[in-house]
Amino acid sequence: MTFKTHVSIANGRIDPAPMVDIVFLLLIFLVLSSPFVLQPGYGLVELPTGKGDVATLQELVLSVSRDNVIHFNAQLVTLDKLPDHLRRAAREARNASLVVKIDRQVSYETINKIFAIAFDAGIATVNLATRPAVPVVPEK
Repeated sequence: MTFKTHVSIANGRIDPAPMVDIVFLLLIFLVLSSPFVLQPGYGLVELPTGKGDVATLQELVLSVSRDNVIHFNAQLVTLDKLPDHLRRAAREARNASLVVKIDRQVSYETINKIFAIAFDAGIATVNLATRPAVPVVPEK
């Protein structure tokens, strides 16, 4: 038994609107899911190079510039008020880890004070951020 069909190929224009919609949705998705987050004071901090694990989720971030200007979670704080901020953050976040971004010109004494304040505030894990070392390619 044979069936006869009345199908013909349409020779009309292709509507680009659905394709443009999909491209814009993909663009918005990629922009919103990107890991690039601007943090205040971070442009002023020149991190030392080193090796280590890459942190994917940063709950608590502390940045210290070379002029000892401290930013904690996008807020400008002083060294005197830092224990209060860290205690409050440690109470709010369970098993919170602190990522410390300190400029390479900050004194070792200041680094020790910040680590002591963080541990006294109840933060169990303090990570020191570094910049990945750029591999040197030998010239031929």
